Amino acid sequence: MRRWALLMMLVAALAAGCGSKTVVTEGPVTVAGSGATVPGGAEAGSPDMPGGARAVRIAVVTHGQAASPFWAIVRNGVDAAGRQVGAVISYRAPDVYSLEHMERLIDQAVATRPDGLVVSLPEPGLAPAIKRAVRAGIPTVTINSGSDMYKQLGVLAHVGQPEGDAGFKAGRRLAALGARRPLCINLAIDNQGLDERCRGLARAMRAAGGRSTVVRIDDQDPGAPQAIATAVRKEHADAVLAMNSTSGVAAAKALPRSSRVTVATFDLGPDVLRAVKAGRIAFAVDQQAYLQGYLPVVLLTERARYGLFPAQGDVIPTGPNFVTPANAAKAIALSARSIR
Repeated sequence: MRRWALLMMLVAALAAGCGSKTVVTEGPVTVAGSGATVPGGAEAGSPDMPGGARAVRIAVVTHGQAASPFWAIVRNGVDAAGRQVGAVISYRAPDVYSLEHMERLIDQAVATRPDGLVVSLPEPGLAPAIKRAVRAGIPTVTINSGSDMYKQLGVLAHVGQPEGDAGFKAGRRLAALGARRPLCINLAIDNQGLDERCRGLARAMRAAGGRSTVVRIDDQDPGAPQAIATAVRKEHADAVLAMNSTSGVAAAKALPRSSRVTVATFDLGPDVLRAVKAGRIAFAVDQQAYLQGYLPVVLLTERARYGLFPAQGDVIPTGPNFVTPANAAKAIALSARSIR
C-alpha cells in the first residue's frame, strides 16, 4: 500500500509540474420554482447533462442587429457568460428593427419556456410583450435602453447605463471644455434612451449657463456628415455630442480641427477609438456593452441554479465610463477582442 501511495504522490507531482488541471464538478442542484437542474461547470451548449440533469437555458432578444459593431460586443459578452456558467443561449435579433418584429421575437422566446429572458427595451411599446413574459413566470432582466421604464414591467433588474445621468455627465465634460451651445446629434428612429441622453445634456448646459439643441439625423445616410456640418453652422454650435459611434465618426469627418467645434460621442468602435487617440474626438462615453451581455446571463443562470440574485428592482449600472486620449490605447487593445 505504501508503494502505491508513493507512486500516486509521484504521479500527482509530475502532473502538477506539467501544468495539468484537476476539475471538480458539483453535484446537481435544483432550485424550487426555477425549472432547471444543472451541475456546476457543465459544458455550455449541451442541453442534456450527466445524470439526467438539464442545462440552464437563457433566451436573449435585442433590438439591435447582432452584426452591428455595438451589438456584436453585447453578443460576445452573452456568449462568454454562457461558456463560463454552462448555460445554453438562444440569441434573437431583428434584421431591421420594428416594434412588431421585436414583439414576435419576445413571444417566440417565451414560448420555449427558458429559465431566464434577457431583453433590450428601446421604447415603451415593448412593455406589453415583456409583461407577458413576466406573467408567464419567466425571470426577466432588461438591458441597454430602458433604465427609465423597466420598473413598471415587473422585471428582476435592468442592466445598463442610466441614460439621463450619462447625458448629464457627458454635458458637464463638454462644459468643462468650454462648450455652451452643443448639438445633441440624435437618431431619426425613436429611442427613449437616446432622448434621455439629450435631456441630460440639456440639464448640464443649463447648469453651465448654456443651451443645447437636438438635431435628428439618419446615421446610415451617406449624407450624415454634411447634415451635421449644416446644423452646426445654422445653430452656431460650439460642440456636438453624438448618440452613437456611427454618428460620432460622421461628426468627426464633418468638422475639421479648424472648425474649433468640440466633438464627443456615445459608444465605442475602432474608428471612434482611433479618433479619440488622435484628438479628433474629445471623449467617448462607454456604456460597456460587453457587461450588458455578460452580467444578465450570469445573474439569471445563478438564479436558476441556486436561487441567488442581487437586490431586485434596481439598475445595475454599466456606465457611464469615459474614454479619452489618455486611456484610448488600452480601449483599442480590448476593442480588437470585442470587449470594448
